[in-house]
Amino acid sequence: MHTRIKRTAEHVSEGHPDKFCDQVADRILDEVLTLTGDNAAERDSVRTAIECLAKDKLLIVSGEVKLPDHIRGRLPVVDLAREVWARIGYGIDPEELTVLDHVRSQTADIAQGVDVGGAGDQGIMVGYATDETPEFLPSEYVYARNICLRLAELRKTQKLPWLRSDCKSQVTIDADGKVLSVVVAAQHVAPPEGVTDEDFLAQLRGDILSHVIAEVLPNKPDRLVVNGTGTFVIGGPTGDAGVVGRKIVVDAYGPRVPVGGGAYSGKDPTKVDRSAAYFARLIAKTVVAEKIEGARECTVKLAYAIGQPQPEMLTVVTETGADVSEWVKGKFGDLSPRNIIERLRLRKPEGWSYLETAAYGHYGRDIFPWEKVS
Repeated sequence: MHTRIKRTAEHVSEGHPDKFCDQVADRILDEVLTLTGDNAAERDSVRTAIECLAKDKLLIVSGEVKLPDHIRGRLPVVDLAREVWARIGYGIDPEELTVLDHVRSQTADIAQGVDVGGAGDQGIMVGYATDETPEFLPSEYVYARNICLRLAELRKTQKLPWLRSDCKSQVTIDADGKVLSVVVAAQHVAPPEGVTDEDFLAQLRGDILSHVIAEVLPNKPDRLVVNGTGTFVIGGPTGDAGVVGRKIVVDAYGPRVPVGGGAYSGKDPTKVDRSAAYFARLIAKTVVAEKIEGARECTVKLAYAIGQPQPEMLTVVTETGADVSEWVKGKFGDLSPRNIIERLRLRKPEGWSYLETAAYGHYGRDIFPWEKVS
């Protein structure tokens, strides 16, 4: 329900160390699905639960997989991780990254329930949509994400050549949607010789105000904090360790919406943490887009038991408290992981990749099938 309170959300760029790990995990998933080619049976049999830990120039890749033998032997984990390292822009030579491949086989105990169409784990997944933005996402979340996207654009086009890949943003708005404060941490090159840190940071703040804040926000904030501790030269996994799944609120809807299941990245779609969360988003967005019961906002919760095909719980509630679960059951029918996977074509992405979900959020971009209301 809409209330007269301030709201805050943060976001991070693809160069954040946690996002580096998420992207490696999802790049591996993409490669596994690619290696199955047109063999539908092999594709359906794939199971991945990839975990990564990064610090400095060391990446440990672990987790469990179930793959055809010929694919496991051809899976270039080291090369894929170095590809992501270079893509993000961490260094000129990707071979500087040391990768330890400790991926192991999924246990038969888990596989037996999933192979017959059941959920890959228990859990409660949350979907959400609001009509306050074109993306059907909370305003504060969209603003924070757009700051990071704009910084990435300026870095990649060299319009602000001092920018580097690691950055974070945070936006606070009031009840009317006015931006009150913005916090930005932008990694940058070392100040040129002869230029003081103070002068360099003053230029940096001016550039961000004119090229970022003025471009993506509806108003100039009352307060702007840029690199609040001073210089930010050391970033990425050198500045801080990275782990898969540590940015699940950033991945989803921001702190306005409860977090349901676990992390998305590295998990094949039999894991309801991923597939059911995507479908819950589609349900919520459909309810709002079609104004069911006049909905301007919708929250969906789906609960599953491992090995079981249908959810233990489905609740779909609008901002007025209206329960539209029965309408959803009639509209969407079968909510088994198998049907969700087939409906969203999660085993054979077309026009999108899992790698693309791993930075800048899993929702609000039309390339993803769970965003396409029909």
